[in-house]
Amino acid sequence: MTKVPKYWSKAKKYLSKKDKKMSKLIRIYQSPSEIILTSRKDIFYSLCKSIVGQQISVSAANSVFLKFKRKCNNKINAKKVYSLTFNQLKKCGLSRQKVLGIKSLSKQIINKSFKPKLISKMSDEEAIIYLSNLRQVGRWSAEMILLFTYNRPNIWPVQDIGLLRAISKNYNKKYLPPEKFVNTLKKRFSPYCSVATWYLWRSIDPEPIQY
Repeated sequence: MTKVPKYWSKAKKYLSKKDKKMSKLIRIYQSPSEIILTSRKDIFYSLCKSIVGQQISVSAANSVFLKFKRKCNNKINAKKVYSLTFNQLKKCGLSRQKVLGIKSLSKQIINKSFKPKLISKMSDEEAIIYLSNLRQVGRWSAEMILLFTYNRPNIWPVQDIGLLRAISKNYNKKYLPPEKFVNTLKKRFSPYCSVATWYLWRSIDPEPIQY
């Protein structure tokens, strides 16, 4: 894990001034630095975790990923994952599509048709498009990578159910919250939407999310 992003303290002050609800969340969740938006800087690991976590709860995703990690002998890398059979991966609790996605990712890392080093030179939107070319990686998964692996400061994942639930809860909106209001918050929280997202997630989940 790396250290907390350099912009974190500045972002907290900025968001606290911009929004009363956010100011309250920041006061409530004064978390130890090691569980804030830290990064493994391991894109293969993070992509596998984001694929595993698609469309299931955080607790279910953690359970499946733990089985996946054990199947890899605690060594999650492209060569190890690629060596596992379809059935071995499926027995971890992965759907057919998720197995195919993880296997395809492993192959592209090995043959270097996917080049993660290019991402650091891309804008957020360019990186999302590039990552979305991977099998089983859509916009949501790409945004999780930019948040957790690259610690980009201004990611606002509007397809994320947890974020939408948190907005509904904290701003007394129906679920789903109106798109116009979600966009208003994006403008209000920019250029630190990633930090706002983290605190909103934290308000509905007892464990900080990590990928």
